[in-house]
Amino acid sequence: MAFCPTCGTQIADGAVCPKCAGGVGASAVTPAVAGLTDNVAGALAYVTIIPAIVFLVLEPFNKNRFIRFHAFQCLFFAIAWTVLWIGLAFISHIPFLGWATVLLWPLFSLAGFVIWLILVLKAYQGQMFKLPVIGDMADQQAGA
Repeated sequence: MAFCPTCGTQIADGAVCPKCAGGVGASAVTPAVAGLTDNVAGALAYVTIIPAIVFLVLEPFNKNRFIRFHAFQCLFFAIAWTVLWIGLAFISHIPFLGWATVLLWPLFSLAGFVIWLILVLKAYQGQMFKLPVIGDMADQQAGA
């Protein structure tokens, strides 16, 4: 299944979107004006927060719902990740609980890396993969 590059509705491969009658085929193969395909731009949005911000500001990219979704999801994931790390840092300074965080730091680091890798790969495959809470917020910000 693919997604309409205009509105993001899930459509069959090669079909016309029933909502906006735009976008034929997968958004992964539609070229953006700046020379990047949507799937590459979506995957690049997850490489730090700088490309995500750039894609939300620059003209050809900020009109594309697929790219906006991945840029917003990257930003929200980075905020959630930072809040988690700050919370663990505070807990690590509490006597007795600090020792428990010695085991949690590596597990959270590995989990974060795996989630980030999944997000990059799913964006590169042209899919709008949503994280549980963050994905809905990103979808709402990208525009329905």
